Amino acid sequence: MDASVLLDLCLSVGITFYTGVPDSQLKGLCDELYFRYGAEGPDHIVAHNEGGAMAMCAGHYLATGHPALCYMQNSGLGNVVNPVTSLMDPEVYNLPCLMVIGWRGEPGVHDEPQHVKQGAITTGLLDLLGIPYRVISKETTPDEFRQDFCFLIQETEKGKCAAFVVRKGALECLHHPDYRNAYRLTRERAAEIVTGAAGEQDIFVSTTGKLSREIFEMREARGEGHEKDFLTVGSMGHASMIALEIANCLDKRRVWCLDGDGAMMMHLGAVQLIGQQQPKNFVHVVINNGAHETVGGMPVCDRKMNMPEIAKAAGYRHVVSAEDEEELKEVLSHLPEDGPVMIEIKCANGARADLGRPTTTPAQNRDQFMKFLQE
Repeated sequence: MDASVLLDLCLSVGITFYTGVPDSQLKGLCDELYFRYGAEGPDHIVAHNEGGAMAMCAGHYLATGHPALCYMQNSGLGNVVNPVTSLMDPEVYNLPCLMVIGWRGEPGVHDEPQHVKQGAITTGLLDLLGIPYRVISKETTPDEFRQDFCFLIQETEKGKCAAFVVRKGALECLHHPDYRNAYRLTRERAAEIVTGAAGEQDIFVSTTGKLSREIFEMREARGEGHEKDFLTVGSMGHASMIALEIANCLDKRRVWCLDGDGAMMMHLGAVQLIGQQQPKNFVHVVINNGAHETVGGMPVCDRKMNMPEIAKAAGYRHVVSAEDEEELKEVLSHLPEDGPVMIEIKCANGARADLGRPTTTPAQNRDQFMKFLQE
């Protein structure tokens, strides 16, 4: 079904504000929203995380008396449990919202390991939270969708949150926005340069998404093992905290966190904590392409944010930025010994069409990595 049908129905009942965090399962909806409204307001705002998006929906209702639409991958339900239960719930402020949730890891549908558990508990979690929902798929007819929409809107009129749970391929878009930026250095090449400049005993923690996939394939192409890399295949925004505590525990070895701009923004307080802890052996590499590229390419909320200045204010000892291969190599050739260090790398959007996924399991990654850390 074309996502324009959903947005037109929303407009017909007074839903005029949209916010959330992009998901590949919802690419049709995200592309339609970006085509109509852009990504920075006032009608559509890409949020830093799903809990913040839900809080904006609360603010919109308080200001206008109309519910908003909040979209997310089902992994984002973890970030909305707090505002759903302590803010939106009928036993608290009784604030309505129409949620659109991409169903990754749906039982019986092959998906990546980080989605399996969340996929299995998605509908049960909505039941537990008291959120009525309807599941839509490619087979859902327009008439069935309109009936489901009417049911959910009736629930929001009671002050409830109500949700569409979206199966793969259920929402499409006729428009294909161009999310590219002006930078030329690819994320994959940047990762090759960074890992190539590291020492033999250096440790890497990489964020979820295509960056970790590229690092895995890079090691394979080089004929190297994977024991130096912890590939954080889920838990968006938390790779830096994993890396921080490893650095605290193993202070004689350099720890690199390979992060993304959207991931860093999702839990920005981590930057402050790294600055407070002052780990001398910590290098925070932030791939800044201004996009949620792994899940479709929609811009992140920090496109105009000055990451180096934020890191300086948080207490990082050294902060540098590079936007091409020569600058990056120069930065790495003069890397300070006393961290924390932040290296912002401005990269192009996009990835190889044939980019694969790790062929080892998360448990195998864990075991190889822990053995390397004990050496």
